[in-house]
Amino acid sequence: MITVYGRASSMNVQAVMWGAAELGIAVDRVDAGFGFGGTDTPDYRAMNPNGLVPAFRDEHVTMFESAAILRYLAARYGHAPFWPEDPIARAPVDTWAEWGKTTLQANFLAAIFHPALRGLPIDEKGGALFETHLDILEAKLGAGPWVLGADFTFADIEAGLSLYRYYTLDIERRERPTLAAYYDRLTARPAYAGHVMIDYSALRAMGR
Repeated sequence: MITVYGRASSMNVQAVMWGAAELGIAVDRVDAGFGFGGTDTPDYRAMNPNGLVPAFRDEHVTMFESAAILRYLAARYGHAPFWPEDPIARAPVDTWAEWGKTTLQANFLAAIFHPALRGLPIDEKGGALFETHLDILEAKLGAGPWVLGADFTFADIEAGLSLYRYYTLDIERRERPTLAAYYDRLTARPAYAGHVMIDYSALRAMGR
């Protein structure tokens, strides 16, 4: 049995759970982290020395870092087109997945989500940069319906993860019909609805 340790409201946990569900992998999730504790024990620190979520166990394999976990799941249990075996075919999937996490998500959280959650003004410079990132995503989706075209892939996990929070925050948003249609397609996926469209109001207490 695969076990993921972390609260359902964590975006990093959501990424793992959503990806696993898309791959049809059964996962047992154990609440840990904010509001639940359990991340400071020696056993937990042996899985994730940072004391953060998620931590992951699959038989004798233990891991942390959500993107690494997703790559492991895709490589061990997945298949093309979600995660192609051929490195040349896999390269654009991995590239856009990495961009989705380290560029799009990271900027959204720092410049948009965390300030909005605290009732603070959105960072002007960071907000402008995020709009540029959304421009890039919209342009990529022009060949749609998914980030890499016709097929849903690992890249959509990382590119689409932050959109639920983006579209449900009380913020001003530009008209982006291509992005909105992409978000609608994501919300129609049971795995997205079940693991990403999670109430995050409790996070206001911690600004996360």
